[in-house]
Amino acid sequence: MFLTPNTLMVQGTTSDAGKSILVTALCRILARHKLSVAPFKSQNMALNSAVTPCGGEIGRAQAVQAQACFLSPSIEMNPILLKPNSDVGSQVIVNGRSIGNMGANEYHSCKPELLDTVVAAHDSLRQRYQAVIVEGAGSPAEINLREHDIANMGFAEKVDCPVIIVADIDRGGVFAHLYGTYALLSPSEKSRVIGFVINRFRGDVDLLRPGLIWLEEKTSVPTLAVIPYIHNLHIEAEDSISNNETQNAEEKRLRIVVINYPRTSNHTDFDVLRMYPHVDCQFISEASDFSGADVIILPGSKNVRDDLAAMRCSGWPELINSHLRYSGNVIGICGGFQMLGDSIHDPQGIESAAGSSQGLGLLKFETTLAEKKTLRNVKGTSVKTGAQICGYEIHAGESVGPALKRPLFSLSLQNQDGSFSENKFSDGAISTDGKIMGTYVHGVFDQKAMLAEILGWAGLDNLAEFDYDGYREDEIDRLADVVEKEISIDTLKNLLSLSEGS
Repeated sequence: MFLTPNTLMVQGTTSDAGKSILVTALCRILARHKLSVAPFKSQNMALNSAVTPCGGEIGRAQAVQAQACFLSPSIEMNPILLKPNSDVGSQVIVNGRSIGNMGANEYHSCKPELLDTVVAAHDSLRQRYQAVIVEGAGSPAEINLREHDIANMGFAEKVDCPVIIVADIDRGGVFAHLYGTYALLSPSEKSRVIGFVINRFRGDVDLLRPGLIWLEEKTSVPTLAVIPYIHNLHIEAEDSISNNETQNAEEKRLRIVVINYPRTSNHTDFDVLRMYPHVDCQFISEASDFSGADVIILPGSKNVRDDLAAMRCSGWPELINSHLRYSGNVIGICGGFQMLGDSIHDPQGIESAAGSSQGLGLLKFETTLAEKKTLRNVKGTSVKTGAQICGYEIHAGESVGPALKRPLFSLSLQNQDGSFSENKFSDGAISTDGKIMGTYVHGVFDQKAMLAEILGWAGLDNLAEFDYDGYREDEIDRLADVVEKEISIDTLKNLLSLSEGS
């Protein structure tokens, strides 16, 4: 018997095996059966993040999972977030706040201390909810990472909770993945694995039966579910840019290109554009692959100066200037907004080596990065049309300059109780010719009215209405519908040792 049976941990044979998706589904299944449930991930490494009502920063996947639970996100749901800003280091965020940048070895040495932080966050959720669904990170079979592990079996052993392991059959070799992962676990770790889940299966499940029987004979662990491949499912991605099979098949009338730098962050800002009828939205890394667009977007960045340098090496500045000369439009979001200015200063080496970089010089302002990060949820209106906007800010810089006297938005801040302040402040800038705009706000495209204003500015009229918030809810329900056919609420309650009367 486990000491923490009401916590169920989902681990995976690989990254992108379906852990985030499965946790989202299980959370929604429990929540719509009127059980109080919360998501949890002790350590997340991702450049997609979200801001909680208290002004803390967590992984975007845990915010989506909170939505699946009908909850507001909280810092306890993801106490440690790593945001890579180089190939060998990351900004380390603990309980919603940055504690600085660390290399891999330095962070690894801190893990024993951080384990107490992780357990405290989990225990806080466990005391408030009937169930906690935990997402692991990567694979528990990474031998080089097992010492001081706080994200997979190290956490499960510490809190003594059951584990299910998920594998993606679409990758091939699913039985090797499951058996190999299980075989590499220690005896005590094996004892807490109560089931396997096979994800993204296409075809007749009867063809899998011999393999499922063999796997259970070898491990004494049953396969709890074989989840079918769900075509065109849209759940916001944890980190990697999602590859939707197709966009809406209607004729595309507006082409948008999002520049994909080495450290692009919060690319989920553009999911709605990729789903929108009549819009062809693509991510492009190299300027040589650009073949024209109506709008170029510079997204957020975790390392603005280095990403700006990568853009220069690729030839993007010349291409952007040419695009503007031929009446194209440009938008900058967060770090991309900072790049549109005259210069970016990082005197303390917040994101990379200390120093300054020349910006693209498309808007008259400059930015100085500072140690204190701005983390806040905002709502307000467009200065031009009064269209409603709701989003969040995550940035280390403060911008000043005459371009900011032509702002895009009038905003107010969210208070910790979820209300919004009556005090207003301005955000963003638009060029005098109206062709270039920038903002610090993530999520600007998610509201119908604001999306219509921006697409109209870009030249797309006679707009089809698209309720992206409603669409996201429908997709979570669609996912939960499919998974609940394979893992019933009674099975899930049994896995969590919840009583029949729960």
